[in-house]
Amino acid sequence: MGTLASRRTLGTALLLAPLTCLADSSFEVYGFGMVDYVQAFDRPNPDWVGALRPSRIPTNAASVGSDGQAELSVRQSRLGVNASTMAGDSELTTKFEFDMYGVGPDEGQTTIRLRHAYGEWKSILAGQTNSVFMDGDVFPNVIDYWGPSGMVFLRNPQIRWTPVQGDQTVAVAIETPGSGVDNGLDPNTTAGDNEYPDLTAHFRQVGDWGHFQVAGILRQVGYDTPGGPDGSPDDSELGWGVNLTTTINLLEKDRLILGVVHGDGISNYMNDGGVDMAPDGNVIDPDYQVVPLTGLISYYEHAWNDRYSSAIGYSSTEIDNTDFQGPDAFKKGEYASTNLLYTPNDKVMMGVEYLFGKRTANDGDKGYDRRVQFSVKYSFSSGNLL
Repeated sequence: MGTLASRRTLGTALLLAPLTCLADSSFEVYGFGMVDYVQAFDRPNPDWVGALRPSRIPTNAASVGSDGQAELSVRQSRLGVNASTMAGDSELTTKFEFDMYGVGPDEGQTTIRLRHAYGEWKSILAGQTNSVFMDGDVFPNVIDYWGPSGMVFLRNPQIRWTPVQGDQTVAVAIETPGSGVDNGLDPNTTAGDNEYPDLTAHFRQVGDWGHFQVAGILRQVGYDTPGGPDGSPDDSELGWGVNLTTTINLLEKDRLILGVVHGDGISNYMNDGGVDMAPDGNVIDPDYQVVPLTGLISYYEHAWNDRYSSAIGYSSTEIDNTDFQGPDAFKKGEYASTNLLYTPNDKVMMGVEYLFGKRTANDGDKGYDRRVQFSVKYSFSSGNLL
């Protein structure tokens, strides 16, 4: 049995061990409460009054009602936590974040929507976050929730390896696949078939002048026929894409944003518009093909002074429809906006924004969504709680 002095030393060590762990750890709660008042001058899709999404603009506005709609929404409000701790000789970081903007089966609803849920240790990231094919820095300073249509924007479950980090970054990942299939005029009911994960990679260069990123993707885009013998007829095609993006710092606080993306069967990764695969040929023997897509974004952000800023720009997504797609199939979506934002401090933002959206269908019919949005956002952060 040890002496009294040795027991005191052991007790002090056991007491200090948790404190040492806490000193190497951090935990932060952050988020914001935000309300958007949207005054739409046209008649948008009832589930998409709160955000401008060109692919959801009806080309026959009378089918959804008369012009003019108003909505106040808190769906942009956000809550998240960041945590970090030492795991062996390296830092382990984790993030969990959600907002309240319902999509998919929850379109138009105020409900929890997962944004990020991942951990990163050394060069390995696992979980849901921004796709490696995406460049989050080209999302302009707009207050509309959805944002420009012609940029790659997808938060995707993935396993990512980043062997090079710093001013130059190289990242490679496998990501969850998703094949958006348009049945077109094919009388059979087809569904997406995802046999293999998507492969994504990017190279990024950062400097005082801004940054440049080139990203690529390879994926299998497939379909099968539920209820058919062994899922047939079925088929798959190679999808691919290249995404070039840059931000250029100008004057003291201004920024130019540019991006172009092109590929076959990559609509699933776009912020808005199109399908990955659609039938070509004829009704007797439809031949499903990956659909070519081109996206563009160009925005300029200007700081009038320390409190007032603006962003103005244009974006578009256009696909090359197959011969056997329906007349109302999405062909092109256009998005433009300009705003004036007031940030009296780092916790408060107020802004007004004018937005213009246009959808062109396969048969040439067009629909429009013109609106004004006024938003107020109050941000908070707990700082390190440990």
